[in-house]
Amino acid sequence: MKSPKELSKLGITELSLMMINSRSIRKLAIPVIDNKIRKLGANDDGMTLPAEKYARYCFVHNLLTTFGKRMDEKLLAKSYREKIVKNLVGNILLNGEDTRDQVFEKEGREIPAFITISPTQKCNLKCKGCYAASHKGSFARLDWETFDRILTEQVELWNSYFTVISGGEPFLWNDGEKNLFDILKKHSEQFFLIYTNGTTITKQNAKRLAELGNATPAISLEGFQKETDERRGKGVFDKILESMANLRDYGVPFGISVTATQKNAELVVSDEFIDFYFEKQKAVYGWLFQYMPIGRGIDLEYLVTPEQRFYMYQRGKVINEELGYDYVDFWNNGYMSYGCIAGGRKGGYLYIEWNGNVTPCVFIPYSPVNICDVYKNGGNLDKVLESQYFQDIKDWQKSYGYLQDRKEIKNRITPCFIRDHHKEFCEITRKYSVKPIDKPAEEALHSERYHKQMIEYDEELAKLLDPVWEKDFIKCLR
Repeated sequence: MKSPKELSKLGITELSLMMINSRSIRKLAIPVIDNKIRKLGANDDGMTLPAEKYARYCFVHNLLTTFGKRMDEKLLAKSYREKIVKNLVGNILLNGEDTRDQVFEKEGREIPAFITISPTQKCNLKCKGCYAASHKGSFARLDWETFDRILTEQVELWNSYFTVISGGEPFLWNDGEKNLFDILKKHSEQFFLIYTNGTTITKQNAKRLAELGNATPAISLEGFQKETDERRGKGVFDKILESMANLRDYGVPFGISVTATQKNAELVVSDEFIDFYFEKQKAVYGWLFQYMPIGRGIDLEYLVTPEQRFYMYQRGKVINEELGYDYVDFWNNGYMSYGCIAGGRKGGYLYIEWNGNVTPCVFIPYSPVNICDVYKNGGNLDKVLESQYFQDIKDWQKSYGYLQDRKEIKNRITPCFIRDHHKEFCEITRKYSVKPIDKPAEEALHSERYHKQMIEYDEELAKLLDPVWEKDFIKCLR
C-alpha cells in the first residue's frame, strides 16, 4: 500500500480510481485529494472573493466525503464508482473547465458548462406553481433525433459532458420504442442529473439506473408528508420514500430537489429535515429552489419573504460550511457559481424545452430561438449562442461583476436576473421579440402589476441583504 507521501504525487483522477474499490486506500486517499482541491482553489485569479473560494471548496469537500461514506455503507454500485471518476471527475470537473478557459482565452468566446433539457411536457402529477405548467392533454415532446443530436453536439462542440434532465416527468419521455434509458445508454460518456417527482422509480427502473451508472435522480419534495402531499397530491410522499428505498437497494446515488415557499421556508432548512433526508434516507446532495411566481398562476403570496430568505441564507452557510452537507440554494448560494449562470455564460447553461424553444434559464420562460428551427435551417448548437438576447444577459452579468476584478463584484446573494433584478430583466427582455413558452409566461410578460410587485420585492430584498454581502464577503478585503 502506498504511503500518504507517495499518494500526494499522484493526480486527482488517478487517486480517485485507486480509492473507489478499497476502503483502506480510501481512508488515505480522501485527505490527499481534499488537500489538492484546496490548493487548486487557492490560486488567486483576481476575480474571486476569499469567501466564495471557501464555499466552493466546501462543496467539493462535502461531495468527496459523502461519496466516501456511501461507498463504506455499500450504497454505491460498482458502475457508479467507475462513471463518477471517469465522467464526473475526468470529463466534467477537470477537462471541461480547462476547455472553457482555453476557448475564452484564445477566442473570447463563452461556452456553457452544461445544458438543461426537458424532453417531455408529460407528467403524472399536477403541482401548484410548477414552471413546466404541464396539464392534462398537452404532451409536447422532443423526438429522439433532436434529443440525441443536442447531446452529441454538446460534447463535440463544447466538450460538455454534463446534462440536466427535467420535465414534465423525464422518466415518462419516449419516442416510439425508445425511452430515457436508451438516451442514457447511448450517451454513456456523459453524466446526467435527472429532476424527477420520484413516483416512477420502481425497483426495475432503479436496477436499470444502477446498470448504467451515469445518472443521478434528484427527487422533488416540499418537506415531509404534509407539505409534499399538499402540493403534489395525496400519497406522493409515501411513493417518494419507496423510490428512495429502491435506489438505496441498488446503490444508485440520489439527491433531493426542494421548493421553498412562505409556508415551508424554515422547515426545509431545519436540523430535523437535514437529518431525515441526508442521514436517514441517505441523500448525497440537495438543491433548494425558491418558489418562482411564474407557472400555472402568478401568486406572489408563495414567494419567500426577504426575512425568510435571510434566515435561509444563514442556515445554508451552517449546513454547507459547518455540518458538511451539499444542500445548495440557487439564489442565496449564487456566490458558489460567481453569480447568475443563465444565457449560455462561460461555466453556465441554457435551457431547451419540449417544443425545442431555447431559453436563458428554466426560470426565464422566454425564447429567442428554437433548436428545431436551427437544425432545419442547417445550423447547429453553436448557432443558438449567437442570440443577441443571450448576449445582452451575459453583458448584464459582466456589469454585475462576472469575469471582472473582485472590486467590481456586486451582491451574489441576490444574483438572479429575473428574480432579484426584475427591473433589469424587463428592460432587456422588452427589447426583443422573445417568445413566451406558454400562456402563463405571456400573461406575466404583459402584467404591469406583476412587474411592479417583483421590483418592489427586489428593493426590500436589497435593503436587507446588501449589508449582509458587505459584511460576509467584502469587508474581509479591506
